[in-house]
Formats: sequence, structure tokens, C-alpha cells
Amino acid sequence: MQEEQQDNMAAASGAQAQQPTATPPAPVAAPAKTSVFSGLSGNEMYCVNLLDYAPGDLLIGNSIFSMGILGGLKSVGKGMIGGEIDSFTEMIHEGRRLSFERLKNEMQQAGADGVAGVGSDLVFHGTNAEFLSVGSAIHKKSGGPGGAFTTSFDGQELFCQVDAGYVPRSFVFGNVAYSIGIGKGITGMFKQLVKGEVKQYTDIFTNTRSLALQRITEEAKAAGANAVTGIRTNILPYGASGVQEMVMIGTAASHSMADSLNPNGVITSDLTAEETWNIAKMGYMPQQLVIGTSVYSIGFVGGFKSFMRKFVKGEVTELTQLIYGAREESLKKVQQQATELNADDVLGLKTYIYNLGSGLIEFLVIGTAVKKVQGVGTSSEQLPPQAIIRDKETFSNSAELNYGVNLNEQNG
Repeated sequence: MQEEQQDNMAAASGAQAQQPTATPPAPVAAPAKTSVFSGLSGNEMYCVNLLDYAPGDLLIGNSIFSMGILGGLKSVGKGMIGGEIDSFTEMIHEGRRLSFERLKNEMQQAGADGVAGVGSDLVFHGTNAEFLSVGSAIHKKSGGPGGAFTTSFDGQELFCQVDAGYVPRSFVFGNVAYSIGIGKGITGMFKQLVKGEVKQYTDIFTNTRSLALQRITEEAKAAGANAVTGIRTNILPYGASGVQEMVMIGTAASHSMADSLNPNGVITSDLTAEETWNIAKMGYMPQQLVIGTSVYSIGFVGGFKSFMRKFVKGEVTELTQLIYGAREESLKKVQQQATELNADDVLGLKTYIYNLGSGLIEFLVIGTAVKKVQGVGTSSEQLPPQAIIRDKETFSNSAELNYGVNLNEQNG
């Protein structure tokens, strides 16, 4: 009996030995780290981090349009004495809009909370024009201004704006395409001019310059904003058709104290982000971008070319006085706008001169009217150095000539 029990125990032990040994579970691989491919610089990354954002990928949207329409506009441009060409404005606006919408689609696909440094670039490919929108996604960590947004500001500028109390909403632009064709009949009027100003052209160009500002303001209202800050203005030629585009880009934003500063409900400014922070620190806010333009005829001097031949060197007094008067006239228009706004000051005044052909010159003055407002200030006592250190350009291509225009590099 004892031997039988021993045999049964041995059989059971053998059966257990024959059962397969359990395979230990394979180690779980750590999820692969996703790399970020961002257009933010080191300084920008530091600044968006202060706003509780992390950098995301570079986002791109584009749209290519045929510029064959320019051929049909040549005769239009030459036949007009100046003014907007609606069909061309609409075509350019649509190209810029489509590229921006496609960038926003990429933003949604990436799950980004914002896009910084949005531009509206133009690149020519033979007879085609590419409208290009590029920006860098940012992702909220725990805080930030709140709500998804797009902005023309880079990471450094974004910090300055948010710290000064501006909550970004959307990248916005306003444009107008116009003819600078000079009507032949106007030439005979030069001799009758008293001070050299051609008021017909002054009125046309005053209206043209105002349209771009009006349209960027309308986009801001549609975005639910009461401010457009950091406006950059550029004038672009389109081939040899005599057609140009004036385009303004900026950031629609909201500020708790902006509603009462401008009669149209939206304050506008071309001050830089750092300047906006500085004036906020002193208790000031922008009211409106002010523009003054005057078109004068050099023909007023009378036989200017033959007149100049008499001089080897020395001052041309008549021309000196004419151009001085033209600038003064443009400045008066800016002063009048500031008075109507009851502004305290006009800052950042810039003057430009454009040759319109046929002896006509446009004098353009742009600045920002500002006003001191009780309670305006900044969150930080001082800006961090990373917000004001300009990044150095590390790439250049001197072989490339006039193949593209980047609005973020113009008038910045």
C-alpha cells in the first residue's frame, strides 16, 4: 500500500513537470517621443512658455492663382486716372483668404490652441501667384489667454501684447488693389495749379489708403474684437499693369478698456508690440491709425527737366518749397484726424514718397493716435530680456531678386 502511494505521488510529480512553464510578459515599450518642428526661435519659445504654452509644429496654407488677369488690366490701368479696381481686389483677397483658411484647418488637425507669427506672403511662379500663410502652432499647458487664436505676432511680440492686456483673437488683413494710371487730360491742368497739389488725385489716394484700414477693422469686428494691433502696411506692384495693392495685416484682439477710445468701436495701431507694452506701462492706449496723403505735381515748377540743366550743383529753391509744402499738407491731415479723436499724441510718425509717374508724387504720412486712460497698465513690472532681444538672421540668399514678398519682414 505504501509502495502504491509512492508510485501515485511520483506520477503526479511527473505530470506537473511535463506542464509548460508560463512565459513572462514582454516589457511594454515606452511610447515614442513625438518631435516638434516649430518656427519659433529660442527667445520665442521662452516667451510663449511664460504664457503657459508649449511650441507645436510649423503650419502652412497656400493658394495659387493665375495672374493672366493682369493682361486684361493693362488697358484698364492706363485708361483710369486712379482708384480701386474691385475685381482685382476681390481676386487678391480671395487668394489670401483661402491660404489662411487652409492654415486654420491645419491648426485644427494639429489640435493647437494658437498659431503665432502668421504671415500673408506672396510668391510669383512665372505667370502664377502663390498666396502663402505660414505660422507656428502653440499648445496650452495650464493657462494662457484662453480660447483658440491666430496672430501675426511672433512669440516675443505675443508676450508683450498679452502682458499689456490684449487678448488675441485672429490674424486679420485688409487690402485694396488700385490703378495708378495717369489720365492724359490731367497734364494740361498742371499750369493752373496754385501750390502744386492735384486735389483730384489726393482725394482718390486718400480714399484708397482708407479702404485698407476700413477693411481690416471690419474683419476685427467679425472676429468679435475691439482692437487691431501691430498693423504692418505694404504696397506691392503687380507686373507692368500699373496696378498696385495696399495691404495691412495685424492681430484682432480684445482689451477691457478699448471700447470707448474710437467712435467706430475698434482701435487700430501700427505701434510695435514692445511700443504697445511701453505706452501701456505709462498708462496710454492707441486710438487709431492715422493716415495723411497728398499728391503734388512736380510739373508745377515749370519745365523742370530743362530748368535742372541750368544747375551743376546747389539748391533748387522752388522744388524745396514744393516738397516741403506737400509734407506739411499730409501732416495737417494727420493732425486733423487726431483732433477729431481728441488724442493726446500721435506716435511713430513715418513719411513716405511715391513717384506716380507723369510728374506726380504722393506724400504719405502714417502714425498712431494715442490717449492716456486711467487704469491702463501691464501685468509685469519689466519685460524679460527674451521678449526684446531680436533674433539674428542666419540665412541669406543674395541671388534671389524679387521672387517673393514677406509682409512680416516689411516695416517691422
